Amino acid sequence: MLKKLAFSLVIISIIMVSIFTVLSLNTQSQVYDLTIATGGKNGEYYAFSKALSEVIYKQNPKIKINILETEGAKQNIELLKNNQTDLALIQSDLSIPANAKAVAFLFPEMFHLIATDQSKINKVSDLKGKRIALMPEGSGSYNLFWLLSQHYGLKADDFEVIAVPPEQAYTLLNQKKVDALFRVIALGNTGINELLNSGENRLVPIEQAAALQLFQPALEASIIPVGTYNGSIPIPAEDLPIVALRSVLITHKNIDNTVIYEITKILFESRNELMTKNPQAAMIHKPESLQDLGFSFHPGAKDYYYQDEPTFLEKYSEPMGFVLSVAVLGISSLWQFRLWFQGRQKNRADLYNLELISVIDQINSAESITELKHLRRQLFTIFKEVIIDLDKDRISSDSFHSFTFTWKVAISSIHHQENLLRTNAHQQLTEPKLN
Repeated sequence: MLKKLAFSLVIISIIMVSIFTVLSLNTQSQVYDLTIATGGKNGEYYAFSKALSEVIYKQNPKIKINILETEGAKQNIELLKNNQTDLALIQSDLSIPANAKAVAFLFPEMFHLIATDQSKINKVSDLKGKRIALMPEGSGSYNLFWLLSQHYGLKADDFEVIAVPPEQAYTLLNQKKVDALFRVIALGNTGINELLNSGENRLVPIEQAAALQLFQPALEASIIPVGTYNGSIPIPAEDLPIVALRSVLITHKNIDNTVIYEITKILFESRNELMTKNPQAAMIHKPESLQDLGFSFHPGAKDYYYQDEPTFLEKYSEPMGFVLSVAVLGISSLWQFRLWFQGRQKNRADLYNLELISVIDQINSAESITELKHLRRQLFTIFKEVIIDLDKDRISSDSFHSFTFTWKVAISSIHHQENLLRTNAHQQLTEPKLN
């Protein structure tokens, strides 16, 4: 009986080991076939996603990312919401659906307001009465234009708007069928570059980013550096103030943590390779806080961002005896320092008081209003120095009160001496001259 039971246990153990081995091998050999929603083929989202897909596959052949051409960020969110894509690129001003999580902040996207030379548009408010080409309705650029125009006090009937795809908008501007074009896009776009190098169009500055941020926190102040679109002319001719926001890589919350960890790792640790395929990668940086702009990050991305942070034991592994010894030594040192510091503060205050007494002596012996004016400036210079020292704890509050008493005496002395000089001068003018 016991032999049969032992045999049965051995067989069960072998079966369980075999199952776990097969599952482990399947996991190790599994290839993840993902889809990323981007934008139009001529846009920065599509180009960057293509480069990212190639670098990820090279670094980890088990992760294959297919590029999905879309109409832009708004459609990308809908696709992710409806489980029709695994990853997506969006602008940071957009809200993400409940089933989505952030992976990383990517490159900045700049507000580009381009006007024809003959339009006389030099600032946003000059758009009144003009014809403007916008990106298709529902796009991020289209929606942000209305936020911008409303901030500058413009209404929908103040200008004529033509919402068309990018290439068509570029053609309309080149043919002078519109006066200006607005698009939010990363620096270096080929179409924008051609418009600005035609010699007939120019960039218009967009200021007041801080004020716009009150209405849309995702916006930030930025510049288009001098020579961005042409170094020899250059275009722009100087650093141009504009408004910008970040593009964001988001994913479905159910994507495996290890996959998102690997994607995040490759994004940052293979950035140099990614830069060779797409220059926008140079502007990618880790978020300063995982609460940036209110995005909730995927656990796999969090695992990467937090990997270098020490554990609780690593932070607090010092023996308590050592801590107490240091504490006792520290308290003793602080007490000695306090005594020394108080003496130093008093010595410094005494020097200021001696300086005031010297000035008072000069005031009492002054023989002209001009000399008194010079001494008054000297008094206020001393007062300013004392305020700075008080702010930096170089003198104590008690010493400061002592100083202010002496300083007020000096100011009163100036007033008294001025009155004496003016009285003497008046008497000399009114006294009859003796023959």
